[in-house]
Amino acid sequence: GDYYLEFQLRVLPRRGEETIYTGHLWGSRNGMGPITRVAIQDAMGDRQHMLIQNGPVPAVWIWQDGQPVAQRATSDRLYEPILADTEFTLFDLQMPYVYWQDFTFQGVSKILGRAAHTFLMKAPEDMAANDQAPRAVKLQLDTQFRAMVQSALIDGEGKAYKTLSLRDLKKVDDQWMVKSIDLRNEKTRDKTRFQVMRAALNLDLSPHIFEPTSLAETVGPPTKTTSLGR
Repeated sequence: GDYYLEFQLRVLPRRGEETIYTGHLWGSRNGMGPITRVAIQDAMGDRQHMLIQNGPVPAVWIWQDGQPVAQRATSDRLYEPILADTEFTLFDLQMPYVYWQDFTFQGVSKILGRAAHTFLMKAPEDMAANDQAPRAVKLQLDTQFRAMVQSALIDGEGKAYKTLSLRDLKKVDDQWMVKSIDLRNEKTRDKTRFQVMRAALNLDLSPHIFEPTSLAETVGPPTKTTSLGR
């Protein structure tokens, strides 16, 4: 079913103070694949709404305060932080590598205490011209639940430069869901944590809120949500 999340982005630099941003997320699925709407504010209070279409033909649209209509994100914009000091980019939220067709199965390994199938997903050729894009992604899926537990973006030298790791799960309405995810810059060791604070599952959301033309509109939360705690 459709779902709604209230979340925090906790910026955890290796040195310096923690910064927390709050946001809202609505998720559904259409004929193209999973689709997500995200609303977040920067440190100045300016709003940013993003519509993220995943699937074999991914796309992203962005609306910011002061814009009359949403704009489709260029390929370069996909690799820029969604907020200035966070590690998360539109590419990290979109995770298009799940659908890449060229991959190698590397066997089963232990990750975060669980057995996981490991795949090396090779980037499409049209990404090679972009220096910010990964050349491959190491993707690890839990052998029992077939859900992603970790992914690592690989550069042209074969080294991981950013790692996304599942930290915690939480059971809500008899369903297991993500509670927190860490995204770590392997070069700087800076980290951003995506942490779900409240959730509502099994919703029936209007398809209208997942249209690019609706991004400038304010969408309210469901009447009932469940706290996931800290």
